[in-house]
Amino acid sequence: MTQVLIIYASDYGNTEKMARAAAEGAGSIDTVSAVIKTADEVDADDMTASQGVLIGSPVHMGTIDWRVKKFIDTVCSGLWIRDRMIGRVGGVFTTGGGFGGAGGGAEIAMLSLLTTLAELGMLIVPLPKNTPGYTDGGLQWGPYGRSADADMENVGVSDAALDVARRHGANVARAAVVSGNADFFAP
Repeated sequence: MTQVLIIYASDYGNTEKMARAAAEGAGSIDTVSAVIKTADEVDADDMTASQGVLIGSPVHMGTIDWRVKKFIDTVCSGLWIRDRMIGRVGGVFTTGGGFGGAGGGAEIAMLSLLTTLAELGMLIVPLPKNTPGYTDGGLQWGPYGRSADADMENVGVSDAALDVARRHGANVARAAVVSGNADFFAP
């Protein structure tokens, strides 16, 4: 059984909804088990037990949530030093309510998360523009959920954004199944 780990932090429940949708998508693939954990709960064993990893974060001041950054600094750094994630598959998603079409900083936050996956030697799964719902909740880097309206009131993420997250979870899971043994990629 291939395991896909979905890691997230959430303030108002929007990123958690995206994480659950991604897990639904990952779990819809035969032979895939989806595991959801908050950034505070994840440890190195969770990561190394997973062939695929999806990391989600709310956008804070144009960048990632502090709890996700703490996970990167405390868990991922040790995995990086020991080359423990090379060849595994990864993807990202965000939610944001700031000004701008994607929630003020969603793209920058995604790039920050993708940098971590690249540092770990992981294979990055982007979000193809032909993904149904892409125009309502996608960027080439991954899905995003717009969580506030023009008056900055929390309105939650749309069903369309959740559907894009589901599809991205399935894409990451398919790639994780195909990638097989992570040790194949190790130097």
